[in-house]
Amino acid sequence: MRKIIVHEFITLDGVIQAPGSPTEDTDGGFSHGGWTLPYWHDDIGSHFGQLFTEADTLLLGRKTWQMHGEAFEPNPAEDPFAGFEKYVVSNTLKSANAWRDSSLISKDVINEIRKLKSQPGKNIIMDGSSVLVHNLIETDLVDEFSLHVYPLVLGIGKRLFPEGKPLNLKLIETSALPTGVIYQRYQRAK
Repeated sequence: MRKIIVHEFITLDGVIQAPGSPTEDTDGGFSHGGWTLPYWHDDIGSHFGQLFTEADTLLLGRKTWQMHGEAFEPNPAEDPFAGFEKYVVSNTLKSANAWRDSSLISKDVINEIRKLKSQPGKNIIMDGSSVLVHNLIETDLVDEFSLHVYPLVLGIGKRLFPEGKPLNLKLIETSALPTGVIYQRYQRAK
């Protein structure tokens, strides 16, 4: 069975909201967007590259899918997800035509994702998608977390882990970057 691997940029207090830009996600009056920028290191890109070799499918919530599609659809040569099957979960979109190789999941979401996991292929990567990731964590569909942990506490913002859902995880990889970011990979503990 394929694994769902959640990759997130995350602060020490668990915030995943708007890591790349001040205008990325201002929901709830969030004004700290772009918090990853001062900490970039080429090893972050290397970690992505490793995840991409292990995957062939991208699963995203609507907002994250739209942001990725707007960035990469006009520049197919620069699209790191070129050749990936892409799935967007949304009950408001009518079509997934805005980004090539995308399919829409709008009904019976959890069962559709279970079917996706059971299909042959490589792993499934997720990022961003705070609402969807909460649903998948709550229904025990996430197999692994690939986290770039930033040396920041923001105090507010959307968080990776839903309240009230305990998880036992096993650390399978860790490395410290010179910028203070710690890369950590966790699998669900049996």
